[in-house]
Amino acid sequence: MRFLMSLALTSSLVAPALADDHVSAWRLFVGDHAAPKVTALDALSGDTLGTFSLSSPATLYTTRSGHAVYAVQGAGDQVSAISSGIAVEDHGDHGDIAVSDPALIDAVVPGEKPVHFVEHGGKIALFFDGSGKTSVVSENSWVDDGAPSAAEFDSGAPHHGVAVPWGEYTIVSVPNPEDPTKLPIGVNVLDASGAVVGDIHACADLHGEASSGNMLAIACAQGLLIVTGSGAPDITLLPYGDLPTGKSTTLVGGIGFQYFLGNYGPDKVVIIDPIDASPYRLVDLSTRRVHFATDPIRPKFAYIFTEDGKLNQLDIVSGKIAQSLAVTEPYSMDGEWNLPRPRIAVAGDVVAVTDPNAGEVHLIDIASFTQVKSLPVEGAPYTIVAVGGSGTKH
Repeated sequence: MRFLMSLALTSSLVAPALADDHVSAWRLFVGDHAAPKVTALDALSGDTLGTFSLSSPATLYTTRSGHAVYAVQGAGDQVSAISSGIAVEDHGDHGDIAVSDPALIDAVVPGEKPVHFVEHGGKIALFFDGSGKTSVVSENSWVDDGAPSAAEFDSGAPHHGVAVPWGEYTIVSVPNPEDPTKLPIGVNVLDASGAVVGDIHACADLHGEASSGNMLAIACAQGLLIVTGSGAPDITLLPYGDLPTGKSTTLVGGIGFQYFLGNYGPDKVVIIDPIDASPYRLVDLSTRRVHFATDPIRPKFAYIFTEDGKLNQLDIVSGKIAQSLAVTEPYSMDGEWNLPRPRIAVAGDVVAVTDPNAGEVHLIDIASFTQVKSLPVEGAPYTIVAVGGSGTKH
């Protein structure tokens, strides 16, 4: 299998500065499963840095810059931003780091039932399932200025959709014309005025997207839509080919290596290299997967949490599970999809695993693959993102 190194993504967020005043800072932001709050933790000391009240429980996201964490509150009809308090400025041969307290930003982006959050090229697209509308905002205007001015586009009907900013264009899902409550049937490309450019790009049962390097993938029933291009997006279908019957519905993008990792049935994941002659490789798991994430610092690895309570390290190059560690009690995948189950995030040299039933976040040292610490978090810690890096502190 061939991988394309995506150097644009290996920024000073993960490249240490070789200086006497070299500083590393990593923070974990943890959303509660039932309570409308986010807790910020120092991943190195374990200290609680703050708790931020929201309008409803939230799914958390961050962007490549790491300037903020975004709380998508589906039941609260808004998206909030929390300044991470960590800023790394790239100077080529080193990075400068500034560390301050995390803080909730007053300005929110309102809308009916926000679900999907996608950042690309410094722009953020928020899709509101309850209205079928998209708000596209500049990250800088939101985080630095506290005044997110949104361009709004209407897909035509409320549906479980997604939008992706792509330079001066926006890629927006197309609702099923016969029954918008079903999954979308494809995507349209909109120009800055909201006019549709070209024909619809078919994508039955659209669900799941991710970026890796300069490439975007959107999951469909028949394969992945692969999006490239520096101007208007160039969109082509990558069929599943010889894979057994099934589909991906969740994708994450590799950093350092250009690839995608997706689910493919309850007890498999698929490694996807769109430029390879054999782009899909299935990986069998010992039991059903719960959550997975790629490693932004060690491009060779990704991590999969399975329902037996184990964290599994996946070697992307070999396509095999390199090592596994029991971290929590088992969390069965039987029952509703949104029951409180562990989520994972990579924070520097550790993998953080939320444990909602125990009220803890477990830290796994990646080098030794052993558990080194458990951080208590009041309530049911659930969704999690990590923000941080290294640099010279002036």
